[in-house]
Amino acid sequence: MDRHKNKATILSVLCMGLGQVYNRQYIKGLIFLLLEALGLTYFINNLYKAIWGIVTLGETPRTPKNMNGHWDHSIFIMIQSLITILFLAVFVIIYIMNVRDARKIGQERDLGKKPNNFLQSIRYVLDYKFAVAFLTIPTIGILFFTVMPIIFMIMLAFTNYSAPKHIPPAMLVDWVGFETFKNLVALKTWSHTFYGVLTWTIVWAILSTVTTYFGGLLVALLINQQGVRFKGLWRTILILPYAVPQLISLLVMRNMFNGQFGPINQYLGYFGLDGLPWLTDPFWAKVTVIVVNMWVGIPVSMLLILGVLTTIPKDMYEAAEVDGATGFQKFKIVTLPMVLFTTAPTLIMQFAGNINNFNAIFLLTGGDPVKGDYQYAGATDLLVTWLYKLTLNQNRYNMASAIGIIIFLIIASFSIYNYRRTKSFKEEDMIQ
Repeated sequence: MDRHKNKATILSVLCMGLGQVYNRQYIKGLIFLLLEALGLTYFINNLYKAIWGIVTLGETPRTPKNMNGHWDHSIFIMIQSLITILFLAVFVIIYIMNVRDARKIGQERDLGKKPNNFLQSIRYVLDYKFAVAFLTIPTIGILFFTVMPIIFMIMLAFTNYSAPKHIPPAMLVDWVGFETFKNLVALKTWSHTFYGVLTWTIVWAILSTVTTYFGGLLVALLINQQGVRFKGLWRTILILPYAVPQLISLLVMRNMFNGQFGPINQYLGYFGLDGLPWLTDPFWAKVTVIVVNMWVGIPVSMLLILGVLTTIPKDMYEAAEVDGATGFQKFKIVTLPMVLFTTAPTLIMQFAGNINNFNAIFLLTGGDPVKGDYQYAGATDLLVTWLYKLTLNQNRYNMASAIGIIIFLIIASFSIYNYRRTKSFKEEDMIQ
C-alpha cells in the first residue's frame, strides 16, 4: 500500500532529489540534486576548517617572522566558522524538506493521485504557500544579519578577547568558559562597577517609564476635559518636543544645563539663586537625565493615551454618574483600567526600551560625571553605555559581550513574564 511512499523516502534520504525523480517530478529533483552538489562542494572545502577553527580559534599568531606567510586571526576564524555552521544548518533544513516532500508526493501516488509537474507545483506554492515562500528570503536575512551577530556576541563572552594581551592578529584568542562572568560578578574591581551600574539602570528604567507614562496620562486627561478650548492647538504645542529629532533635543538640553554658560543657571542667577551642577554632580546629573527624558517622552505617552480615551464608551461614565461616582472615582473605576488594559503591552515595551535608552544618556551626559572607583564607567552610565565604552574605547570585548548577554536576559525575562500576565494577553489567549 505504501510502496511509492517508502521508496521515495529512502531515495530522498540517500541523495537529495532522487525521491522527486522517482515521483516523476524531474525538474524539482534536478534542483534538489544541484543544491546537494553545491552544498557538498562547499562543505568538503570548508567544514573541517570550520570545526578546527571553532575549537582552536587559531594556532599561529602573527609575528615579524611570518608577516608575509601563514598566520591566524582568531576573530576572523570564528566568524568564518560560524558562517559555515549556519550554512550547514540551512542545508540540513533543506534536506529534511526534500525528504518530507518526496514522502508526501509518494503517499499521494499510493492513493492514486497524479504528481504535479513543475508548473503546477509553482502554481500551488503561489496559491497556497505564498506567505511561507515569500518569508523565506527575509528569514535567511535575519539568520545571517541578526541571529549570527547575536551568536557571535555570545561566543565572545566565553573567550579572553580583550586588550592588552589578547588582541589579534599579534596574539590569539582562547576559550575561557565562564571566567568573564565570574570576574564581572565576583572580582571586586569589576563587580563594584557592575552592581552600581546595574542598580542605576533599573532605577533609571523605572523612574523614566513611570514619569513619562503618568505624565502623558495627566496631560491627556487635562486636554480631554470638557470645557477645554482649542484642544487641537494644545495637542500641537505639546507634541512639538517629539516632532523635533531626539538628537537635536538632547544636544540642545545639554547646552541649556551646562553649569558654566548654560541659560538655566543664568536665569537662576537673575533671581539671586546659585547655579546647580546639573551635569557635573552625580546626583544632579541623574535628576537632569530623568527630567529631560520626561520632556522627550511625555508627548509619546500623551498621544497614545489620547487615542485610548476616545475609544472609551460614554455610557460607562454615564452609568458611573448615575451611581453617584465622583470625578476621581470615574477615573479610578473607568478611565484608568481601560487605559492600562490597552497600553499595558506598550508600557512593558517602554520599560524594556528605557533599559537600553542609549541616546538619552550618551548624548546628554556621555555617562559622566566620572566616578573614580568605577571601571571605565561614569555615574549616569547604563549597562548599554558602559558596554559601548568597553567596546569602542577600551577594547574589552569579552566583558562587553557578557554585559550584553545580561542585558538581554533581564529584558527578555521581564518582558515575557509581565506581558503574559497582562489582561490583554490573557483575553487574546482565551479568544484563540
